[in-house]
Amino acid sequence: MSQSMMRKFVVTNMCVVAGLTRRTSARSLVTSSAKPIKQAQVLPPEREITKSVFMSQSTDIYTNLAMEDWMYRNMDFSNHHVMMVWRNEPCVVIGRHQNPWLEANVPFLGDKEIALARRNSGGGTVYHDRGNLNITFFTHRDRYDRKYNLEIIKRALYRSFGIKSLINERQDIIVRDKYKISGTAAKLSRLTAYHHCTLLVNANKADLSKALAKRETTATPSTPSPVVNLADLDNRVTVESLQTAIGYEYLRTPALHIEDAGERHISQQRGFQFVNPTEDWYPGIAELRKELTTWEWCYGRTPEFTVSRSFPVPPELLSSKLYSASQELIISMTVEKGLINDVTLNIPPGLIESGFHGEASVITHLKGKRFTSEALAALENAMLTRHLSGDVRKLDDKEQFVAKCFDQVVNTV
Repeated sequence: MSQSMMRKFVVTNMCVVAGLTRRTSARSLVTSSAKPIKQAQVLPPEREITKSVFMSQSTDIYTNLAMEDWMYRNMDFSNHHVMMVWRNEPCVVIGRHQNPWLEANVPFLGDKEIALARRNSGGGTVYHDRGNLNITFFTHRDRYDRKYNLEIIKRALYRSFGIKSLINERQDIIVRDKYKISGTAAKLSRLTAYHHCTLLVNANKADLSKALAKRETTATPSTPSPVVNLADLDNRVTVESLQTAIGYEYLRTPALHIEDAGERHISQQRGFQFVNPTEDWYPGIAELRKELTTWEWCYGRTPEFTVSRSFPVPPELLSSKLYSASQELIISMTVEKGLINDVTLNIPPGLIESGFHGEASVITHLKGKRFTSEALAALENAMLTRHLSGDVRKLDDKEQFVAKCFDQVVNTV
């Protein structure tokens, strides 16, 4: 593709859509592909497979994940491969089997009103904002080829911006030998597959770092990688110019092998199409989105984990100065499906002798509560029930200290 043509692509994405795509309604593509998938198929040869680039008009993470799931469940990709490009308002997206309290700074997300979502695919945790480009490749299961997809991105980066990159053993895209610009994950069924990845273009790296801060637990944490924005390597790279470059690289490449088939091949494809992920276009998508927003899905699918923290007891709360040197309160919790399953309080002698015993009835009130501020409220209410006399019920200094420690266990990294 000539450099003059590519410059035109960068200036306006609307020009690209109008100028070089075939006149096919995106809605008709969705409708025509949403057919019952045959149980026994003879897949068509490569020359009979056409491609589309779908551009989501939503920036809502739950809607875009629901659209992925809808397409995965309902569309037949035997002779029509699709690359979907999309981006979101700030959010953190965890893998299907991951622990949000381990992988993300949940209190920070709440304070900043950053959404947390759990996707249906595996893989690691990623931060999205409007400075990320997300890409999903849909194919028939037997035509799934993650390396092919990543090669298209790699070739587009070099063709359009002169950025050299490599694909490492974890199938991340790396630039300058060590900086990660893309992570990757996939979901495969017997007949359908998708592979998706995110590209850092001009993401807010300060929020990314804070949002993905790790909590210490007994679970095994992810291994963070140094990251860089593509715009830091070349200021011509924007989300719009990048999705155009990768979209055209995808359309100019044959469906099953890497080769530059040129502009003639582009003209034979179904082109760029805006898609509107609404109930009108995708019947049933609203129910899929609703499920993705629930606490039970985002947090309740978390594997069991244990968190334990120790807190030095202030000397003024101890019964004697003899204890002040090494007295610690240790709180351990086992959390299963996002609910507190077991709690252990190791109370130092100095705090016991001063009058705090951590009665079993208090601890019992925590079991079954969500591993959120709900647990702290249950603890405080349980301790208040012990104050049976008097008109004013409030926590004493020792109880306030224990409540503060519980709050730090639940609400800090």
